Amino acid sequence: MRIDLLKTAPDRAGRYWVTFSDGTKQALYRQTVEDFGLYTGMDLSDEEYDRLLTAAGQMSAKMRAVRIVSASSVSKRDLQDRLVRKGEDPTQAKEAVEWMEELHLLDDRNTAEQVVHSCISKGYGLQRAKQALYEKRIPKQYWEEALSDYPDQMDKIVSFLRSRLDDGADQKQVKKAVDALLRRGHSYSKIREGLNIISLDSDEFMEDY
Repeated sequence: MRIDLLKTAPDRAGRYWVTFSDGTKQALYRQTVEDFGLYTGMDLSDEEYDRLLTAAGQMSAKMRAVRIVSASSVSKRDLQDRLVRKGEDPTQAKEAVEWMEELHLLDDRNTAEQVVHSCISKGYGLQRAKQALYEKRIPKQYWEEALSDYPDQMDKIVSFLRSRLDDGADQKQVKKAVDALLRRGHSYSKIREGLNIISLDSDEFMEDY
């Protein structure tokens, strides 16, 4: 396989595009270009071409993994699934996750702590934090430790209710506020307590649940 054209400047994603003699194009990162010593007009044997494509796929998975982890907290399982959904080869996606772990850039225990901290800062209840851990596919062995010091969120509940309700609030408005708090992971008992704190009778409303 002959390289008809190797772009000498990267695109915005940092990739160098190669056009082969059969008309196919391949995006490569700088390290792969340098590792194979690629240049326009270079002839590759079938074995070299296959090795190049494999290396390109491995590097693509690694670079995508870095971008995902840099943008959000993810677990190992979540990252691997995201890579596959983005089109990376499943085996190379698994290797990329292992590579990230070896570099200490991916740790499910730390990710669990980050997810819980984010939920606390947003005023979410304990159940919403558990849901977030589940959605991130954090192994349950890390849940208990991450949730062990989950604070009481009554001040957040009361603040939320006061921002939504006033002395003249009707049952429809109360229901809307309570539903919002339920979605945020707070329990019925805590919400009822919050309503009592702001002097709104919750008995009639809570019977609807």
